Amino acid sequence: MSRTTRMLVPLLLGLILAAPVAWAGDEGAYPPLELNIAHINDHHSNLAPFKEFDLTLGGVPTRVEAGGMARTAAQLRALDGKPNLLKLHAGDAITGTLFHTLFKGEADAALMKTICFDAMSLGNHEFDDGDAGLRRFLDFMRQGGCYTPVLAANVEPQVGTPLAPLHRGDYLQPYLVKWIGGAPVGIIGILVRGKTQDSSRPLPTTRFLDEAETAQRYVDELKALGVRHIVLLTHHGYQADLALAGKVSDVDVIIGGDSHSLLGDFSVHGLAAAGPYPTRATNRDGDPVCVGQAWEYNKVVGHMTVRFDARGRVADCAGQATLQIGDRFSRADANGKYMPVDDATRQDLLAALAARPGVKVVTPEPLAQAEVERYAGLMEKLTRRVIGSAAEPLCLVRIPGEAAGRGAGIAGCEGANLLARGSDIAQVVAESFLAGSKRADFALQNAGGVRISLPAGPISFENANKVLPFANVLVEMPVTGAQLVASLEDAVANHLDQGGSTGGHPYMAGARWDLDLSRPRGQRFANVQVRDRQTATWSAIDPARTYILVTNDFLASGKEGYATLGAIHATGNYVNTYLLYTQTFVDYVQAKGVVARPAAGDYSHQRVTTREGKTL
Repeated sequence: MSRTTRMLVPLLLGLILAAPVAWAGDEGAYPPLELNIAHINDHHSNLAPFKEFDLTLGGVPTRVEAGGMARTAAQLRALDGKPNLLKLHAGDAITGTLFHTLFKGEADAALMKTICFDAMSLGNHEFDDGDAGLRRFLDFMRQGGCYTPVLAANVEPQVGTPLAPLHRGDYLQPYLVKWIGGAPVGIIGILVRGKTQDSSRPLPTTRFLDEAETAQRYVDELKALGVRHIVLLTHHGYQADLALAGKVSDVDVIIGGDSHSLLGDFSVHGLAAAGPYPTRATNRDGDPVCVGQAWEYNKVVGHMTVRFDARGRVADCAGQATLQIGDRFSRADANGKYMPVDDATRQDLLAALAARPGVKVVTPEPLAQAEVERYAGLMEKLTRRVIGSAAEPLCLVRIPGEAAGRGAGIAGCEGANLLARGSDIAQVVAESFLAGSKRADFALQNAGGVRISLPAGPISFENANKVLPFANVLVEMPVTGAQLVASLEDAVANHLDQGGSTGGHPYMAGARWDLDLSRPRGQRFANVQVRDRQTATWSAIDPARTYILVTNDFLASGKEGYATLGAIHATGNYVNTYLLYTQTFVDYVQAKGVVARPAAGDYSHQRVTTREGKTL
C-alpha cells in the first residue's frame, strides 16, 4: 500500500463514521468552523537571526536583531492554544546559507521538527541538489517523533527514482485531509512548474504538471470524498496565487511562497508590502478566497483566521503577518556609528511595539535555540574543512593594468604577470555563477565583490567565505546584446568618468571583449563575443538577440553604476534564484576538485589598452 493510500484510509473511515451528516454539500450541512492557520515560507536555511536588520521605530531608523528559526518556533508555540490550528510551511526550506551548504538539509529538518508542521509544500529550491538531494532532506525530516507530510500534487516522480523508490507516494503526496473542528479540511500542495524545471535540477523523468489544472483535479477529487473546506498550499508566487484563485472552483484559502512577498501594512516601519494580509480574492465560482504569504528567511510568521458559513464557504478572514525581532535597539550617532539606545528609550520602544501589531519582540524558544547553537558550533569547525584546491594562485586585481595586485603577499600575485588578464579570482567566480545557472548564457561578477586572492593549495569553506563574504544571491535576467554592451560601458564609465569605485569593473564568464580605457564612453568595448554553452564556440554578440545573464542581485539592481541592468530590474523582468552566491562558488569548487585559472581565450579581457594608450 502506498503512502498516499495509507493517508486516505483515516479520511474514508472518518467519512463513514460521520454519517448521516450530509458532507457532500447539502444546505446547512456544515458545522460552524473557525480555522486558524499559522505559516511561514522561503526560510532558505536562514536558521540564525539577522544581527543587523534596519527598520523605522518611533519615526527613527533603528537597527535590531530579526528573525531566526528559534523565534519562529516561539511564535508558533504561542499559537498552540488557538482552536483548530494548522501549521504550514509553503516551501523553499533549504538552500541559501552555510547551514545548508554544510549540513545538506539536516539542520533545517532538525529545526523544523521543533515546530512539527502539519504539512509542507515543496519549493523549487528543494530540487537544487536534484531528486536525490531532496530525498536526503526528506529522510532527515522523517527521523524522530515528528512526521510532516510533504505535499506536491503537480509533481510526479518516476517509480524507481529517489523520490519514488517503490511507489509514487513513497515521499510525496498530492494532498492531506485533517479533521478540524468536526469537519474535514483538505490541503493540496502546488509547486511552481516552469521555474523548477528551468532553474533547479530535478531528474528529467520527474514530471511537473500545470498548476491550475492539477489544483482543480484534486479539488474535485476531495469534493467527491465529501471535503468542502479546501486550502491550497502553494509555492507559486503571490501574483500567480491571485491569478490561480480565479481559475479554480471551490478553493477557499491559498497559503503561498516563492515570491518572498511581505503582506500587511508596515509603512510606519519603513517596509514596503506587496499587498494586504490577508489578501481577498475570488475563485472561479465568485466565492471569496483568502490569500496569505509570510515574506522570507524566518523574519515573519503569518497567522490567518478563516470563518466558514453554513454552506461551507468563506464568510470572513482576518489576520496578521508579524515581523519578529529582539529586544535590543541601536541607532546611528553623529558619526554614523550604531550605538545602543539608552534604557528609557528602550522601554519606550518596547511599550510602543507592544501596543500595536505588525512588529513583535519575540524571545527565542529554548529547544530550537539550543539546536541552532549546536549546528552553529559544528559549522564553525566545519568551515575549516577543505572543499578543493587551487592548482595555482588565483590573484585579485580590479582593473587590468593595476600596478600591483591585491594578493596580500601571496606568491605569484604580485607583478607584471597580472596586468593583461586582470583578476583570476573574479573570473573563476563568474565561471562558478555560470555553472550554477541552468538558463544563463553568460555570468557577470564585479571586481570589488571578490575580496581576496587564493594561494595555490587547499581551499576551505572559510576561504570561500572570505572570497565572497556578503549576503548576495544570484539573479537571472534577460538582456539584449546591446543592453549587455551598454551595461559594460556603464560600469567602466562609473569609475573612469564619474568618480565611482573601481569595484564595479566587470568580469564575465561566457563573454569576452577588447577594452580601450583611453577612448570615450560608448567606444571602450569592442569585439564583444559570446561563448555557446553547448559547443563552447565563440561568436560576435548579436545586439538584437535576447540572452540570459546571471549576476549577483547587487549589480542586477543597478549598483556600482550598472544603470542599464537597474532599469531592467526595476520592471520586475528577472528571476531571483535566491541561491546564495557563496554557496554557488563552494558547489563549483567541490564539483571540480581542483580549480585553475581559465584558459586564456576564456578570460573576459582579451586585449586591454590603458588610459595612457598602452596596450597590455
